[in-house]
Amino acid sequence: MKRQHGLGMAELLVAMAVGLLVLLLAATLLVSSNRAWLAQAEAAEVEDGGRFALETIARATRQAAFVNWDLGETGIAIDSTAPPRIGGLDNHDLKRAAEGIDDAVEGAVNGSDVLALRFTGAGGGAGGDGSMTNCAGFGVGQHDEGWSIFHVARAAGGDVELRCKYRGANHWGADAIVGGVDSFQVLYGIDTDEPPDGLANLFVRASEVRALDAALVLSGADAAERERDLRRKTHWKRVASLKVGLVLHGHRPLQAAAPPAVFDLFGPGYSEAQGKADTGARIREGELPQALQARARRMFVTTVMLRNLAH
Repeated sequence: MKRQHGLGMAELLVAMAVGLLVLLLAATLLVSSNRAWLAQAEAAEVEDGGRFALETIARATRQAAFVNWDLGETGIAIDSTAPPRIGGLDNHDLKRAAEGIDDAVEGAVNGSDVLALRFTGAGGGAGGDGSMTNCAGFGVGQHDEGWSIFHVARAAGGDVELRCKYRGANHWGADAIVGGVDSFQVLYGIDTDEPPDGLANLFVRASEVRALDAALVLSGADAAERERDLRRKTHWKRVASLKVGLVLHGHRPLQAAAPPAVFDLFGPGYSEAQGKADTGARIREGELPQALQARARRMFVTTVMLRNLAH
């Protein structure tokens, strides 16, 4: 028998084809595994960001309207004509250096809202004893008034952030809490009972709270007296709880695996009834900018009761 030397052309071609097929299958498996890993990493990052944001807002809400009762002699005490310690705006952005929510700019990303919370500090010194902190984590002393203001703004690089605005020692500042924000929405739970029992009977937007205040019958001989009467009767001082909704997306585009989702922050019923007035309450993934559609996305909603009367 003749001894065989090497491979024939047909055998070589078959071997190369089988080898290329194995490499193709291995590459496909690698790409699929990498895509799944990226999807899980993005989902985890969005989940962590949403939980951190809600915890920060909930902590500030429970701290809102706190008054140190031991400081009556210093002038920081309950005053029925003092401005309400809870406030908000629908579909507005804020200027970093402006006082509180003054000079707000109408028109925020996807109709996002503004939530403003005030409280008095505790403990001596500029930073107090650390028990009362603003949303940026800075302590507030007993002779100072702290602010925790949450709003949505676009960063210099284009990312949309949920920011914490606060009053520092010499000026106002604003720090990002979480990025990748599609919408930030707030409803205010008002205690309409007489006498108030501390439980919300009606959840409304900030503009509806203002409409309720506008319908109040105020007493007073001049504008200053009527303003003091408004501060006594304002519905902002009847806020007993907050509903907060947040939609976040990941930072890297992923391959779309499902039809575009719809996120109703306060439920489909609210979106159907209030969608025209409260545009940010429903986020349609398919209507977002093309670059943001194929992203990991998650909705976060919580209800927080106030520990202190809104005064």
